[in-house]
Amino acid sequence: MRETGLGCDWILETHAHAGHLSAAPWLQAAVGGKIAIGQGIREVQKAFRVLLNLEPTFAVDGRQFDRLLADVEEFAIGSLTARVIATPGHTSDSLSYLVGDAVFVGDTIFMPDSGTARCDFPGGEPAVLYASIRRLYELPGETRVFVCHDYRPGGREARCETTIAAERDGNIHVQGRTGEAEFTAMRSKRDATLDMPALIYPAVQFNIRGGRPPPAEANGRSYLKIPLTGPDS
Repeated sequence: MRETGLGCDWILETHAHAGHLSAAPWLQAAVGGKIAIGQGIREVQKAFRVLLNLEPTFAVDGRQFDRLLADVEEFAIGSLTARVIATPGHTSDSLSYLVGDAVFVGDTIFMPDSGTARCDFPGGEPAVLYASIRRLYELPGETRVFVCHDYRPGGREARCETTIAAERDGNIHVQGRTGEAEFTAMRSKRDATLDMPALIYPAVQFNIRGGRPPPAEANGRSYLKIPLTGPDS
């Protein structure tokens, strides 16, 4: 960016990821920009403050981010206008970003042959994800869709781009004709077979803090918490 004279206006999070740590603070220090996430991050913060018994001073109002974005809000990326589409269901803070003829969908949907995101994290809900996907399917069919993950079923080459029409016609989990009850039953059954991501606790403790570690304790060191029993144990 320095070589081209370009600047960074935004570092846009689609949600607080559970499988990897956000590099947003590192990027901000390197190139600038505001770190933004959906307003639903407050609900994610509240859920994990209870689940992990976080420090009493941990704020659950999203102040760790520079901007909390609301559904249908618009903002500028240089000369471009971006529109926020709230797409909860995978997590309560999930957003998609519509910029021109492209939509960046986070983990809401994947490539058509990979299906949809899991809904068994705190705040996840299959019926809510179904409604979010239906919103995306209302976009013009030629809208380009950029996904966050590609699981390369069958060992095919990695891809990151598809279209709304391709998703509506061929997503293996939810097509244009798929009903809510059918999707909810499929998603709930599938989620029951999935292991938790190996890095969920480290990742969440960083990501709900805008990609930063927990505060240092009295000895000057920062620590991560890992529960040894589940919430119902």
